[in-house]
Amino acid sequence: MKSDAVVLGAGIVGISVALHLQARGRSVALVDRRGAAEETSFGNAGLIQREGVYPYGFPHDFGALLRYGMNRTIDAHYHPSALPELVPFLWKYWKHSRRERHAQIAHVYAKLIEHCVTEHEALAAQAGAEEFLRRKGWMRVFRTERERDLRFAEAGRWRAEFGIRFSELDKKNLLEQEPHLAPVVVGALHWTDPVSVVDPQGLALAYLKLFESRGGRFLQGNAASLEQGWSVQTVEGKLQAKEVVVALGPWADVVTRALGYDLPLAVKRGYHMHYRAAGKAMLNHPVLDTERGYMLAPMQRGIRLTTGAEFALRDAIRTPVQLGRAEPIARDLFPLAERLDSEPWMGARPCTPDMLPIIGRAPKHANLWFAFGHAHHGLTLGPVTGRLIGEMMTGETPFVDPAPYRPERF
Repeated sequence: MKSDAVVLGAGIVGISVALHLQARGRSVALVDRRGAAEETSFGNAGLIQREGVYPYGFPHDFGALLRYGMNRTIDAHYHPSALPELVPFLWKYWKHSRRERHAQIAHVYAKLIEHCVTEHEALAAQAGAEEFLRRKGWMRVFRTERERDLRFAEAGRWRAEFGIRFSELDKKNLLEQEPHLAPVVVGALHWTDPVSVVDPQGLALAYLKLFESRGGRFLQGNAASLEQGWSVQTVEGKLQAKEVVVALGPWADVVTRALGYDLPLAVKRGYHMHYRAAGKAMLNHPVLDTERGYMLAPMQRGIRLTTGAEFALRDAIRTPVQLGRAEPIARDLFPLAERLDSEPWMGARPCTPDMLPIIGRAPKHANLWFAFGHAHHGLTLGPVTGRLIGEMMTGETPFVDPAPYRPERF
């Protein structure tokens, strides 16, 4: 079997890359060891985060560091046994999260983020997948006036710098929009530009169906079998391609290390669980409980509770302690009934220390391209990355300057 390009990894980034290469006249094969969007792209809060110009940084205030050090919070957890391997990454992450450096990164990152909604809408329209999109934004709710006022001020600065839109809601206005939240909240920041997705995997599968309807092939195979040349072994036989795109998310190092690249990748793991809403309760927007560090998002399957970051080795045993901590607090905020999943879902977010994805030509090999490291924003930036890679590989003028995301920066 032969194709112009093979894309390794059938998550939202890989599928988007495959679609954009196909749209530019390339024959494309998409390869994954499992089904499409069954790993990291399966479970998330379902947000296309147009407001997410500041990637999630490492905290610098002493209070937060002390809380995280105690290892008892919902928004962050770590495996002590993983620290010797993680400390070099965390140190670099902490340095890049300093105020001035973080602001510099945000202005670079915003160049990708500003296109996230329009690029998704373009693919969703082509795929007939608008049913998965909800154009209501999402809410950050507050339990204290202090946190509310700090976040309102921060949002005001972001609006001035980046043109992001939001509404400030007092308690009365919030409970009018979300009447089933407990009255422990004092207000909310309503980001109005983002789009929520009621079934992230369903959206990815709709994009895959579009790819296949246009002649694309989705094959099961192991990226570790990649051989220079380029070829990869699939269940249907060896596949040869002129060019390769590595879009393997947290498993990118399976290929990159074998080819001699030492990229500073780590993972933030996360968990989710679905619940039935009790009685006639309804949640109209995704809601982040700011001071407690978890999110509730209305999905087709039910109300999805998602946790913050777990710092652990990618393949370490699952430890959904954050979910256990969050569930009773979430039940007090919103009337959740029984669990709908037999066990918690876990996924791994692929992260770089400077919080920017790795997008571009591999520096040591001809016809090899990288598209991974999107951390919390894989769903958000999948189609943006797909278009950028497609334009670069086919010689078009990129719609975003790709230089800040190039692999050579490491």
